[in-house]
Parts: sequence; structure tokens; C-alpha cells
Amino acid sequence: MSVLQTILNIIVLIVVVVMLFNIIIFVHELGHFLAGKWRGLKIDRFQIWFGKPIWKKEYKGVQYGLGWIPAGGFVALPQMAPMEAIEGGDKEREPLPKITPLDKIIVAFAGPLFSMLLALAAAVVVWGVGKPKDFIPSTTIGYVAEGMPGAKAGLLPGDKIIAINGKEVNGFAGSLESITESIVLSSGDKIEFTIERPGVDEPMVLTSGFDTPDSKWFQRGGLRQVGLAPAGPAMVGAVIKNSPAEKAGIAPGDEIVTVNAETLFSDIQLTQFLEANDFNTITLGVKRPNGEVFTAEVTPQKPAEPTDRDPMLGVAWDSSGDIDVRIVHPNPFLQVADSLKMMWVTIVSVSDPGTNIGVDHLSGPVGIGQMLYSLLQTDEGWRRILGFMVLFNVNLAVLNMLPFPVLDGGHIVLATFEKIFGRPLNMKALEIIQTGCALALISLMLYVTSKDIGDKFGRGGGGSSGEVIFAEE
Repeated sequence: MSVLQTILNIIVLIVVVVMLFNIIIFVHELGHFLAGKWRGLKIDRFQIWFGKPIWKKEYKGVQYGLGWIPAGGFVALPQMAPMEAIEGGDKEREPLPKITPLDKIIVAFAGPLFSMLLALAAAVVVWGVGKPKDFIPSTTIGYVAEGMPGAKAGLLPGDKIIAINGKEVNGFAGSLESITESIVLSSGDKIEFTIERPGVDEPMVLTSGFDTPDSKWFQRGGLRQVGLAPAGPAMVGAVIKNSPAEKAGIAPGDEIVTVNAETLFSDIQLTQFLEANDFNTITLGVKRPNGEVFTAEVTPQKPAEPTDRDPMLGVAWDSSGDIDVRIVHPNPFLQVADSLKMMWVTIVSVSDPGTNIGVDHLSGPVGIGQMLYSLLQTDEGWRRILGFMVLFNVNLAVLNMLPFPVLDGGHIVLATFEKIFGRPLNMKALEIIQTGCALALISLMLYVTSKDIGDKFGRGGGGSSGEVIFAEE
């Protein structure tokens, strides 16, 4: 692919991401706009993004525009609450007709309602076209990292995890009930694993600690890990020319089932075994695609290039069978329900001081944009985007219903108080509250956005790169 074509592809992906944001914001604000029209409210402006408009047009008394700050959007409804300090505009105007608290509640609720309807519409499309499952179904441990909390707790390859902290698990990764997510979302100082071990009649309960990777001050805090990887077949995807594996007769499509007569539960376990065996000769049990099984003695060897590699067998592993990426067609209402559950778990985890999940683990526009960009580059990326649209719009609806001034839920609370006490809150006091809350939300958005950007620096990297070459003999 040429440099020009790569640049064009990046530009197209960025444009698609921006358009998706605009659609999501537009639909939410359209709910407020249409409800305001229905209830006879004065509408000053309908703007996507905040700040001074870089484009605007007035039509039938409403100014439509696009702001220069690429975050959010609004419909200016002066009869709802004084928002000029946030949205801009002229506070000097003739008195407007009063509206009822019910009008305010309907207009405020319409935004989250339209977001939820967009989520349901996306879910219906997903139901029809499907989306990748992206799920690791195994609950058997294939690898335990030495020195990590899992190893110290006594967990072993071949153990089947049936529950974590008393809650049954489903798969290794890809759902809220999976092993990885259960570890990350766990609360307290210890993690309790209920396992079934081969040769042991009754389930065992092992208690483990956890580690969190170090992070810089400008990055998100590390998430809990205990050093486990799922079991999966050690399938050979490719064999390097002149390598020890090629000389031993191992070929692509073969499965390594044993090492020195011990059952092998994953390819990473084999790598660990090589290191523990000081890279001496090992005996592998190899299963052909036709079911034939043979043994092969292999001595790991250092490659000629790159020179900084440890001795190796010279195979590239095929891990495509470890992940369930079938195209599934989940019920639309189940998709929305799962998104609501995920939203609830996130809120509970962030508010629980016993977890390692904090506000810094939330994502702002930059982080969400990066996620959309990454999804678009994957196989079946457009299907994944549709699934993400369900989750994102449910999140947008729920967050806007929180009883926080400036948010739709705050407007509903204020309108409810107005109905109860028979009069609205003092306008001057309300404007101060609205402005203070808006500044708090903007500060939060800037904070999480700084983490979105900070996470791109100082993580990953390292290690050798380049083609592995073994010398001819």
C-alpha cells in the first residue's frame, strides 16, 4: 500500500468517526428540538458542538450551527433554564411566555429518549446483520506467569475456574461474567478462585492477591491482574525455514499436545517450559490434522537474526481458534439490557473505593474516537461499530438522566421541585449553579481526555522486531 493510499485511508476513517459522533449528538438534540416545538417553547439555537459557531444559518427564527469545540451539542431553550453562560447568546430579551413544569420534563426527557431509540434502532440492525461474538469460551487456565499472584496462590495450568469471589464465571474474556473482567472489576484486597483440578474430586478454593501495572501520572491507573492466560490448542500456524521445528518434521496445521509427556494447555505454556528447561532438548507430542500423533525431539536454537533472541523452536502460533468470533444475531432488547447492565456495573465500580476502577478509567471524546477508529480497522469493523452504537447511545441516555444540573436529569429534578413548590428556583441562583456544574463537567471531560492522550505515551513497545532467520547447516 502506498503512502498516499495509507494517508487517504486514515482521513476516511477519521471522517467516518466524526460523522458517527455527529449523528449520535444530532439525534439526542433532535429529541429536545422536536419536543420543544411540540410543547410550543421558544428555540433560539440548534448547535452541534460547543463554542462560537464556525458555521451558522438562521431559518424560521432558529439559528442552526456547528461549534468549534468538538464535544457535545445543545438546543438553546431559554424557557428551560438560563444557559447563556455556557451556550452563549444574548440574555437581554423580551419576557417569554411561561411554560409548565410538565413541558420542561417532557423536553428534557426527549433527548435521552431519542438516544435510547437510536440505540434500539442500531440493535435492530445488529439483530439483522449480526456482529462478531469476540468471546473466549474457555474457563481452563492455560498459563500461569511465574512470580505473579496467581502462581503464588497455587493456581496451575489445567485448573478450571468455575467461580470468582463466589460468582459463577462464563468464559475467559468478552463478557462481564468472564474471568478477566471479574478480576478487573473485583473489590477488596483479595480475589477468591473456586476451581476444579484434574485428579481432585471436590472443587478447591484458592485465595489470590493481585498486581496492578505501574503507570505514569498522566496515564490511567493499572487494572488488576493475577497472571493467567486461557487454555487453547497450541496450533502451528507457520514454521520458519531451517528452524529446529522444521528439522523435526513439524508442519503448519500440527497441534503440540504434550511436552516431555506432560499435557500442554497453551502455546505460551510451552514457551514458559522452554525457559524453565534452560532451552535443553525436549520431546513434543504432535498431532497431525488427520489425527495421527507422533513424537519429535527438538532442541531450541538461537536464530541468526535477530541476534538478541533466546533459543526458540521456530514456529508461529495460530491462535485464531482461541476466540469465538462467530457472527451472532442477539435480540435487540437483550442488547439494550446488556448495555444497561454494563453501564450500571461501571457506575458501581467507579464509586466503590474497594476497586481499582476510577474516574480516570472513563473515556472522553478522544478516547471514544480512538476506539471507533480502532474498531473500523478490524475485520468486520462496520458490524463492531453497530454494536458499539448500541452501547454508546445507552450510555449517553443514562448519563444524561443523572440528576446533575446542566444534564437532562437535572432539568427534570428542577422542574419537579417547581411543580412541588409552585414556583421555579431563583433565576440568578440557578444560573450560578448551572455555570458551576458546567465548569465541573468540562473539567471532568478535560481530565479524562488527558488520560486518553496520556495512555498513548509510554505503554507497550520494546522487544525485538524484524524477521527471524535461522542459519543453514
